[in-house]
Amino acid sequence: MSVKLSKLLERLEFELVQGSLDTEVADLAYDSRKIGPGMLFVAIDGTVVDGHKFIPDVIQRGAAVVVVEKETDIPAGNVTVVRVKNGREALSRMSAAYFGYPAEKMISIGITGTKGKSTVTYMIRDIIEKSGKTCGIVGTIGVSVKGEITPIEHTTPESYDLQSYFRQMVDAGCEYVVMEVSSQGIKMDRVAGMHFDYGVFTNLSPDHIGPNEHRDFEEYKECKSRLFQMCDVGVVNADDPHWRDIVRGAACEVRTFGTEHADLVATDIRHVNDSGDLSMEFRANGLLEGDVVVGLPGRFNIYNGMCAACVGALLGMPHDIILHALEHVEVRGRVENVPTGRGFSVLIDFAHNGVSTESVLKTLREYNPRRIMAIFGCGGNRSKLRRYEMGEAVGNLAELAIVTSDNPRTEDVMDIVEDIKVGLAKTKGEYVVIPDRREAVKYAVSQAVDGDMIVLLGKGHEEYQEINGVKHHYSEREAVADALAQLGS
Repeated sequence: MSVKLSKLLERLEFELVQGSLDTEVADLAYDSRKIGPGMLFVAIDGTVVDGHKFIPDVIQRGAAVVVVEKETDIPAGNVTVVRVKNGREALSRMSAAYFGYPAEKMISIGITGTKGKSTVTYMIRDIIEKSGKTCGIVGTIGVSVKGEITPIEHTTPESYDLQSYFRQMVDAGCEYVVMEVSSQGIKMDRVAGMHFDYGVFTNLSPDHIGPNEHRDFEEYKECKSRLFQMCDVGVVNADDPHWRDIVRGAACEVRTFGTEHADLVATDIRHVNDSGDLSMEFRANGLLEGDVVVGLPGRFNIYNGMCAACVGALLGMPHDIILHALEHVEVRGRVENVPTGRGFSVLIDFAHNGVSTESVLKTLREYNPRRIMAIFGCGGNRSKLRRYEMGEAVGNLAELAIVTSDNPRTEDVMDIVEDIKVGLAKTKGEYVVIPDRREAVKYAVSQAVDGDMIVLLGKGHEEYQEINGVKHHYSEREAVADALAQLGS
């Protein structure tokens, strides 16, 4: 697909340094290794590498256009040179133009917040699709187009890839797109130039703060707030202490959800355990009226359910469809209920650090289980501190810790186990070590009785174990199914 340079630049401030705006562009890239004849290269002065140093290489590879951020010595010749203030923003806007502004052909819903983004994304998708519409997803679990899931590296992909996914959605007939908009995605201009129909804020707590992410909490908060300067309607959690800061500079209509003084209010909140199937219930008032069942456990899923219901109501979806979707929602790897047909519960969750592990286990304790058995490991080539913290969290909040493998990468599983035991030693919790994760699941299921809860931590939606650089197929769901089958009738 060839596009004139002038078309790519139509929504961008730029300076034509040399060449012609009539130059035909075959494709775009910011990675010099992906450049071929007739392509456009965006030189980005990044935090690690300055893309300008690769300009001689991309010219040799046949680049037709080079987009630069600063004065660069480029020999006069066949290459067209354009200068912009911000290469990442330019890449985002040009990518949208290259693919024909696909996001503008769908109703777009962007979700930001520290926790709950994936769950709310899937809840809203289910509401839309149960209403007979087609909806694409972009987020932590991957890109989903009509049930086909493509794994991605970042929660919010690089702008070129993101626009490519939008194009695929439009071509597949998607009328809606729901996506997670991370603070890093906003900071790195991956959504620059986009305008969302709805922006959503779930909650805020310190996270992603460090040398390669956000310098402090204030920057983290400010990046998330930018979403509400690029949408028509903002939907925010009025129970979060930071919500007014998030919408202070908003250029949109603001609607709220919460447990008091909001456009959608939840009252009479209840935890439900129906023979091992865990859920939440509440009474909705405002944008939605009636009793609501959220088919996922934990008080935080009341907020996720309210958030999705609020968006569904604003989209004009039928109320009975909203209620049905929330009751039957499934989110892979987010306190995911696995039906057992028995009196004990099995749940799968992506929690892979101390804070998230503590949150999940405290959530399960609210259902007054007879016993919690937590199956977990820790990733190899990662912080030892995470291992200590997870061990301590499980030791304090589960009756039995079953320590096993979880992406050991190039480390020995037993070395990781020894680190986890440092955290466990600070508690009075009992533990066993079963290095083979499938065997660990079989052991837990064989020991479970009515009222027990088994929670598999760390893998979530992943379908592999990474060992010595190789990803081997492994599914928590398959492991649970095999273990239940071995129990017999």
